[in-house]
Parts: sequence; C-alpha cells; structure tokens
Amino acid sequence: MKFEPNYNEMLAVAVAEARKGLAEGGIPIGAAIFDASGQLIGAGHNRRVQHGDPSMHGETDAFRNAGRQRSYRQLTLVTTLAPCWYCSGLVRQFGFGTLVVGESRNFQGGVDWLRELGVKVIDLNSEECVALLADYIRAHPDVWNEDIGHE
Repeated sequence: MKFEPNYNEMLAVAVAEARKGLAEGGIPIGAAIFDASGQLIGAGHNRRVQHGDPSMHGETDAFRNAGRQRSYRQLTLVTTLAPCWYCSGLVRQFGFGTLVVGESRNFQGGVDWLRELGVKVIDLNSEECVALLADYIRAHPDVWNEDIGHE
C-alpha cells in the first residue's frame, strides 16, 4: 500500500512554525521537511529578525534542523510561502523532489523556475497563510522588503 501524503496536515506544521516566529517578533514564515512516509524530520521558521541573521529563512531553518540526509529526492519541503530565490536554490541544490507551498499570492518566489526544473510544486493557496503574511506585510513593510531584498 502506497503512502498518500496529507499536504494540509503537513502545512499545519509549517503554519505552527510561522506562528512561533510571529510570537517571537519575527516574520511569520514557517517550513517543515517530511520523509517519504510522511514522518517529520525537521521544522523551522524565519528567524532573520530574532537572530539578526539574513540567512535564517524558514526553509533554511527547517533544513538545518533536519540534519544531514543521504538524499533529498524523496523528501518533501513544505513552506507557508513560495520560496525566495535563495531558498529555491536550496531546493534545487539538494534535489528535493516535492515542494508544497501554502501560498504564492503575497510572493511568487522561484516556484515557476522550480517547476521548469522538474520539481513537483503543489500550491495549496491557503487563505490562512495568505492572511498571516499579508497582515505582517501591512504592519511591517520595511522588514518585509528587507527580507525579500527590496530597498
């Protein structure tokens, strides 16, 4: 019997991480990495503000927390927002087979590029994810623009 992933349940883990980041005073973007059986192997959230570290995006935090893997092809990276070019590069560099994004309306990122490269990209178009980040962007446009590299 083949495992059928429940992407909404996986996204809930990433959303919980995003909410942790928001509670810490950071940008509400969360991510989680699951193996082929649906087991969580790493989760994290954007900590750029909290740590003063521009490289600590939600995806990179989850990636670090997952630790070294022999292969990433069978892993699923779930993130509340379409990944920026930096995090899209991580998906490409390590060969993740599946990327699940909570939403891509607030930010498109590199999802089209990843699709062109053969990554299975699933956009759940989550209203919860859209509202969470849109509210943050309205309240903190300067921090958001810094996060995506806009002056």
